[in-house]
Amino acid sequence: MAASSRSSNAAAMLLRRGPSSMCASCRNAQFRSYSTSAEASATAPVALPTYRDRPQYPPAEYRIKSGIILTRAPLLTRALTPFENAFFFYQKRLNERLVLPFRHTLFFKKDTATDLDWRIKFNERGQIPAKELGRYYAQGRNAWNDELLVGSTLSNEERVREILLKDAENRVTEDGEEAQPDEIVPVERPMDRITEADKTNDVRRLDRKLDRTLYLVVKGSDGVWQFPAIDIPTDGNLHECAATALESAAGVNMNTWMVGRVPVAHMVKKPEFNEDNSVKRRGEKIFFLKGRIMAGQADLKENKLGLVDFSWLTKEELKENLPEKYFHAVRNMMADR
Repeated sequence: MAASSRSSNAAAMLLRRGPSSMCASCRNAQFRSYSTSAEASATAPVALPTYRDRPQYPPAEYRIKSGIILTRAPLLTRALTPFENAFFFYQKRLNERLVLPFRHTLFFKKDTATDLDWRIKFNERGQIPAKELGRYYAQGRNAWNDELLVGSTLSNEERVREILLKDAENRVTEDGEEAQPDEIVPVERPMDRITEADKTNDVRRLDRKLDRTLYLVVKGSDGVWQFPAIDIPTDGNLHECAATALESAAGVNMNTWMVGRVPVAHMVKKPEFNEDNSVKRRGEKIFFLKGRIMAGQADLKENKLGLVDFSWLTKEELKENLPEKYFHAVRNMMADR
């Protein structure tokens, strides 16, 4: 009797405190004991649908891929603008006035072939040490009255190049005498900035756009241009798969190196689903690593990715050929030049 009384008192205390102070098993027991009453039915918890009762959607499926953005660095500095040419030319003239006089005897021994060659060219320049600065008043009242005027051709790049080539000619014979005009051997001219590949617009050659960065892109059988990329196996890593992608796409006839093991860009292609929520096309997450080419050329003859063409393009040309979203994903890692 005493035990029954203690049990009834404990139940009464729990009821007075409310369901929040009870454990889950006590609350369930309470609802089961009083489920026949209208009040208990009103306060009973609402049964929520289980996970199996909810509509099921297939998880988004992605293929993880590693790609490589292979670049050829600029081989030449860019051509100067007319303003830059004029600025540097004027700075040279100022330097000629402000520095100490040039003492050619410190560099050429008297009555030697090099001394004779110097004196011949010095007289041709009008007693001015500078080679490409033209005739100007180095001293006197008009020394500072020869600034470059608008439209002046003194600083023209072609003119300066011709003067330097002419000054580089040897004016002394092997006998130590002044050479006659027919005995002067012209100096070999430097190669032109505009190559044959630029003239023919051959986008497969690496000797084009020498002052710009070029990027290797390949075209699949579907006609879409992209960077070389392959799926990453379960036990693979990014930088090794990127090197494999380059070898599989463009062959081994290239001397390349990976700039680093950290991706420089990435792109996400969302999967496509059918009406019944089945996967129609798997999505892709592509991580791009950067590489450099030092020598060689791409070769698609034995590629394993079904590629049909390749090109070396500048940033502006990539924008025209790559899909819009694709270019948008990688544009920030590309150099302006």
